[in-house]
Amino acid sequence: MNEAKIALVTGANKGIGYEIAAGLGALGWTVGVGARDEQRRETAVAKLRAAGVDAFGVPLDVTDDASVTAAATLVSERAGRLDALVNNAGVTGGMPQQPTTVDLAAVRTAVETNVIGVLRVTNAMLPLLRRSASPRIVNMSSGVGSLTRQAGSLDERDTGPLSAAYSPSKTMLNAVTVQYAKELRDTGILINLACPGFVATDLNKFRGTRTPEQGAAIAVRLATLPDGGPTGGYFEDAGEIPW
Repeated sequence: MNEAKIALVTGANKGIGYEIAAGLGALGWTVGVGARDEQRRETAVAKLRAAGVDAFGVPLDVTDDASVTAAATLVSERAGRLDALVNNAGVTGGMPQQPTTVDLAAVRTAVETNVIGVLRVTNAMLPLLRRSASPRIVNMSSGVGSLTRQAGSLDERDTGPLSAAYSPSKTMLNAVTVQYAKELRDTGILINLACPGFVATDLNKFRGTRTPEQGAAIAVRLATLPDGGPTGGYFEDAGEIPW
């Protein structure tokens, strides 16, 4: 069995996911690069390896049961266990998303990837995480999933644009993560939510003000929490986010 710490990062071929993989790799972790697109996945793996990271590709579509099952088998065969799972893959569902006119397909797409996909991947990887001495799960959320922030401001700088799909999907992910933390509270598995901030990625047409590397930092920190660290929390660089 590989003695290095093992992580799987979903949606790791670009943007924040890639930088999470790079950040963990820089700490000496072996990193599985989960991604649907073969060419982008292998390009990311090659780039990470060139930077000295022990990286390997994991074909992974979080919306597909067979793909997720195959990914778990691959990680098991490659590494034997999993020390950290970072559920980073996410979609907006398509814009605009004013509640009165939103395409319901956009809502389904956002929930399928951002919530059900996390459930699907997490449950498939739990047997591997249970083999770790210090298992960690990080779910990539967003500050726009905070009901406190949404209800307390009309400023899009605080809340993002009107969103009947993406923001509510992150709110639901937050709620699901709390339920995981309650169920897993006596197992040693720490599961937390990370907000990367307003990062310039293709998700927002590169309008963000932070770099992917900056956005990845909170996920790397939560993936490497010491034993006894927080679980069921909602964090950004500045600290805890109000629910």
